[in-house]
Amino acid sequence: MATYKPVVVQAVPKLGERITQDLVYWRGYKIDFSPVPPYNYAVTASSRIHIYGRYSQEPIKTFSRFKDAAYCATYRDDGNLLVAGSEEGAIRLFDISGRAPLRQFDGHTKAVHVVGFLSDKYRIFSGGDDYSSNLWDIPSATEIVSYNEHTDYVRCGCASKVNADVFITGSYDHTVKLFDARTKSSVMTIEHGQPVESVLLFPSGGLLVSAGGRYVKVWDVLKGGQLLVSLKNHHKTVTCLCLNSSGQRLLSGSLDRHVKIYSTTSYKVVHSFNYATSILSLALSPEDETIVVGMTNGVLNVKHRKPEERKEKSQKKRKPVYRTYVKGRTYMPKQEDFCVSKPVKRVLRKYDKLLKSFQSSKALDAVLEPPIRLYTPEVTVAVMQELHRRGTLRSALAGRDEKQIHLLLTFVARRVIEPRFTPVLVTVADMITDIYQPVVGQSAIVDRQFLRLQEAIGKEIDYQEELLEVLGMMDTLFATFTKKRATYLEENKSNGLTETAETNTNN
Repeated sequence: MATYKPVVVQAVPKLGERITQDLVYWRGYKIDFSPVPPYNYAVTASSRIHIYGRYSQEPIKTFSRFKDAAYCATYRDDGNLLVAGSEEGAIRLFDISGRAPLRQFDGHTKAVHVVGFLSDKYRIFSGGDDYSSNLWDIPSATEIVSYNEHTDYVRCGCASKVNADVFITGSYDHTVKLFDARTKSSVMTIEHGQPVESVLLFPSGGLLVSAGGRYVKVWDVLKGGQLLVSLKNHHKTVTCLCLNSSGQRLLSGSLDRHVKIYSTTSYKVVHSFNYATSILSLALSPEDETIVVGMTNGVLNVKHRKPEERKEKSQKKRKPVYRTYVKGRTYMPKQEDFCVSKPVKRVLRKYDKLLKSFQSSKALDAVLEPPIRLYTPEVTVAVMQELHRRGTLRSALAGRDEKQIHLLLTFVARRVIEPRFTPVLVTVADMITDIYQPVVGQSAIVDRQFLRLQEAIGKEIDYQEELLEVLGMMDTLFATFTKKRATYLEENKSNGLTETAETNTNN
């Protein structure tokens, strides 16, 4: 009896994901709940400000001295003070070690959504729904100057780290304004074109990023607000921006549930994160250790980058001596020696065992199981091809109930358009149609799958016809180019002979 040969599954190369340094770096984040180390972060929610440790699951401190909703809690550069706006229009300054506010700044008539420290650490800027942008002195708790140039809500802002007098605000009036505390009006106005949700200034102070609508735009401040690049990689409104510690990556969060990471040299997307719901806020810790995202469902998502694993130097095990490896390799059997070959035991898969015992129908059922049908369809098609080679494919397809017919037609309709499976599955579809044509009209589920199969094959035929038309056009173009080239060469050749004849005549 001949030895059974397992079914040969045709290996088809797959296009893998391109592995880049950014992919490896940004994929290193994971959700982790661990003990509390440094780099706390502030979360503003409802009428409270919660302070979380980088790995804490519960807030380690809470500020709750607000009558209504609190907004935009922001740390000072030294981490000792925290400032926040509120719905009632008051701005409160807190000491991280205490609980009661150190200062309260009153001057806005409506909600204050934007607050921050200037780089000198002694002044605060703010922006509110009363369309004003104000500057405050911390020691005296007084207003230094108020700018009323925006015509809609001021919802974002940032301060320059290079110049202690410069800060920027963005508004729903589609503009971004740059203010200098030494002047009485804005020194630059940039038209974003959409309600501005977030602004960001590079550490060098030369580039400004604004986000509004579906657009993220980069401006050159040193050239008077010249637009450098406009990015449209989100499907919904972009709500927040963030830079990594080196300034080489720009992060943007959006209502489309995605965080995009751009390279600041090419401004191309190098990585992205997907979240459960729309994103409202985004922050990245120093050294890019932790990324924190606030979402519309009230959930705070915290991801930590996996620490680099240090390779411990293991003690070298003593290896066998060289003669152990070469022992017996050069031995040549003598004429009177009897050689015994050790048989290799071959483990057969379930469908191979069924094929070996000539159970065609059960072998087909085995490869139509979800793990094989969905993730390795090439195995299913290979078994169908083997059954067709044996001449038992028709009998394996026959005698099936409504559920099994539905499963077969679903698989064929989905995979028949793939070029690697088309030759086999067209034959399978033809046999199924012949076998079950008498029962058409008795089951709505089976009828629907037959219509789906017809539609898939019809679309594929249309695509093939269009491709043939394109190939015909290309053949015509190539033939025209070839003819013109041949004519050009003949003309040059004839011109060369004429010139040669004229030269000889003159001589």
